[in-house]
Amino acid sequence: MRNHKRFTVACLSGDGIGPELMAEASRALAEAGRLHGFSVDEVHAPFAGEAASRYGHPLPAETREACRRADAVLVALTKEPALEGVKADLEFTWRVQRVRLEKGDIAVVSPLDDQLEPFVVRRAFDLARSRRARVAAVGDGPEWGTFVAWEADRHPGVEVEHLSLSKALPRLLNDPDGFCVVVTQRVHAELVSDLAAASTDGSRIVASGRLSQTGPGIFGPTHGSAPDIAGQGVANPSGILLAASLMLSEGLGEHAAGRTLERAVSTALASGVRTADLGGSGPAATTRDFMDAVLDLMPTTRTDVEFAA
Repeated sequence: MRNHKRFTVACLSGDGIGPELMAEASRALAEAGRLHGFSVDEVHAPFAGEAASRYGHPLPAETREACRRADAVLVALTKEPALEGVKADLEFTWRVQRVRLEKGDIAVVSPLDDQLEPFVVRRAFDLARSRRARVAAVGDGPEWGTFVAWEADRHPGVEVEHLSLSKALPRLLNDPDGFCVVVTQRVHAELVSDLAAASTDGSRIVASGRLSQTGPGIFGPTHGSAPDIAGQGVANPSGILLAASLMLSEGLGEHAAGRTLERAVSTALASGVRTADLGGSGPAATTRDFMDAVLDLMPTTRTDVEFAA
């Protein structure tokens, strides 16, 4: 019988829509744990505007310590300047971005250190095996080509496409559905990630994570506090839910649980459950309505297959 695992997650809600989004993420983590046999102990630490009003500083010492001691950090507002202090305390070596499209999704993997290129290429192929078995390698140079060739030999079932930056960028912007996992070099990472996340109609939902090989990673959606809609119950939780699924998979090693949550979010969106910012033909869902739909779907989207990191 599988041992029951316990994880500690530092939850940084901040102000604005942050607390209501984090509340829904907490519900998702609890359900994922129930379905997959683990528990998450949440440490809700003061952060950003909330912390500044209570403690006179947006990143108190107790919050920094909570992040250092956690197994992972989930943040509701990744555009808060205070987050830079958290990042400075943790030794990140690579990053992953998940972009949910209208008809699928893309994962973008890149190193934060050039020496980690072999590691991120290997991680990209591992990730592709659990998805649609396609890797687009965006980079140049003989060493880069060698790293990709090594992993391609180790994963004969994964389709590999070699692309230059100039070929990849317009396709990411205009025809992203052809991608599954994109792996790129540090020097190209910012452009590749930005173009993967960009859309003319705002329909792409983006979550990202920065990870360490020795300590906790940090995960969150790519939006700010949106104070104009705070407290109205209309904030779109899909970004933080994708961030939570990314944290489960890549930060805590609970790959099946992460996939269960990710598939539930995608299924809810595909079935027409959408908050007002995403439009749609039917009445707009509230933040809680959307989360209720995801929770209802999670038992049916459950997968018990774990993929090795």
